Amino acid sequence: MQLGSISFDSPLLLAPMSSICTAPYRLLMEELGCGGTVSELVSCHGINYKNEKTHKMLDIHKREKNIGLQLFGEDKEAMAKAAITAQERNPKFIDINMGCPVRKVVSKGGGSALLKDPTVLGDFFSTIKKAIEVPLTIKIRTGWDSDSINAPEVAHIAKEEGVEFVAIHGRTRTQAYKGKADWELLEDVAKEGILPMIGNGDLHTAATTRNRMNNTNCDALMLGRGPLRNPFIFLESYLKEDDDIFFSPQDHLEVIERFKTYMEEYTDRERTILITLRKNIVWMAAGYPGVAQFRNAMFTTPDLDGTMEVACEFFHNLGNMPKRIDHSKDFMAGGHG
Repeated sequence: MQLGSISFDSPLLLAPMSSICTAPYRLLMEELGCGGTVSELVSCHGINYKNEKTHKMLDIHKREKNIGLQLFGEDKEAMAKAAITAQERNPKFIDINMGCPVRKVVSKGGGSALLKDPTVLGDFFSTIKKAIEVPLTIKIRTGWDSDSINAPEVAHIAKEEGVEFVAIHGRTRTQAYKGKADWELLEDVAKEGILPMIGNGDLHTAATTRNRMNNTNCDALMLGRGPLRNPFIFLESYLKEDDDIFFSPQDHLEVIERFKTYMEEYTDRERTILITLRKNIVWMAAGYPGVAQFRNAMFTTPDLDGTMEVACEFFHNLGNMPKRIDHSKDFMAGGHG
């Protein structure tokens, strides 16, 4: 699948999520059928100040193939300088975060605050574009609020400055992650063909994703929260409705064990590995019986070995029990970048 000059293994991509889309998780998703990934949002100022933790966020695993590094910031010169540093990690593209609704990002002029005044975006894009040799892309929302829907205008400006593609989350900044993504609007924008476009929002199940993939004007789709609870969603989205393939609790446990290996390759800080594994294991357990008690056991087990023992026991005891996720309830509506 081609978006501008950038090739991907499939039109189903992993959305950037703060504190989630590190190299181990991105690699895991690529191996589970994702066509390409984008890093969590990385501060241009943290990069330029040579903050060690920030630079760690730019790490790319040697086996990752289709990865873009996403930067955020409000200052064009600082963003251009940071993009040069990020480019040294050999990503396929540099992505500008223009969608994050979180107050600490928006209050400084970054994330979705960049949608407020499109008149300055041409210079903003061109300054960053001229600084790098790899392609430049953007991820935006439909607008700041319902009274300022300007995704088409932003896409036109981006096209004029040589941006390769646009990913659009179907909510405004004021919606954050609440309510429903406006897919009617997304399809209308995609139909205009301003730029190669990725649609994003509410693709929480394989059935929903499959249906959208078969009936969309978008060139590609981006999944965020869906893969957190169903790591097999990319694979399942390509199955036909009558395909008899079932991913069991044992398959989920195998994914968890592989993820643990990738985390141990990524960092030697056991506390970091423990915190990351805990939250991902609990997300993957969603929809299975007894998950509330399991969640409590996970977060009260003090070390990594004990945590894995609790996880192994839980998933083994489920046998071939199917998942039953209630998608009517909000999941991570508080935000993830």
